[in-house]
Amino acid sequence: MSKIAADLKDHLDGEFPLVGATSTRSTVTIGDVVIGERDFVVIAGPCAVETRDQIETTARWIRQHGARILRGGAFKPRTSPYSFQGLGEEGVELLRRASLKAGVPFVTEVLAPSDIELLAPRVDAFQVGTRNMHNFALLDALGRQDKPVVLKRGFGATLREWILAAEHVARGGNDRIVLCERGIRSFGEETRFVLDLGGALWVRERTRLPVIVDPSHATGTPSLVGPLCRAALAAGLDGVMIEVHPDPSTALSDGDQALEFGAFAELMEQLGPIATAVGRGLG
Repeated sequence: MSKIAADLKDHLDGEFPLVGATSTRSTVTIGDVVIGERDFVVIAGPCAVETRDQIETTARWIRQHGARILRGGAFKPRTSPYSFQGLGEEGVELLRRASLKAGVPFVTEVLAPSDIELLAPRVDAFQVGTRNMHNFALLDALGRQDKPVVLKRGFGATLREWILAAEHVARGGNDRIVLCERGIRSFGEETRFVLDLGGALWVRERTRLPVIVDPSHATGTPSLVGPLCRAALAAGLDGVMIEVHPDPSTALSDGDQALEFGAFAELMEQLGPIATAVGRGLG
């Protein structure tokens, strides 16, 4: 039997043969931070890297207030071609410098297989954004890397399609995958998207992978980010990814949904007692 035929047979033997639920859950280590164990991990930072001062100030602030991983976009896929598209390679270097100075690992988005060679030696983890969840060439290429992958759910994807996207990565040999629910499209316009907490919990039951949520992109409303972070922690999910900016009113990308520094510090204070109440750590 050929390898392809054997792979197909394995798939038929189980809906999600590589990432499906097992008796032991997976953990994923980004830098020195473990996602999927007892701690509820907070990933925070701006939507886009803009300047050296902006990203270094943000990295220091989030670390001082309990976040464990820095996020920031250097290559930005924007709906409008006239919106800020990121600083590219310069942004990656600024992220890396800020990460090292603050003592936190970082994750940033990769857009295409051709970008992997540039990013792989520099980043602690790759992020696959919502628009690329169905970019199978990218998923397959990331499967051949020895770096963690944060895989966001497509805003029009079913839960099974999301898990099967993770199967694409795992099939290449890389099972260091964190699933991130970031909101799906629905009928109303009151929030940017709809954060599917129930769906995230369903996926956590049916896979062995850590599952986190991104309430910033899901709601587009800073006042809703805190309650959804608290709900995700209480529900038993593995962490959150949120947007934080020193001055959201001047942000070049998604400033309307970013928390300013004071709001982020307040949120972290609110999460502490909940973590204690449910027998978890906060990191």
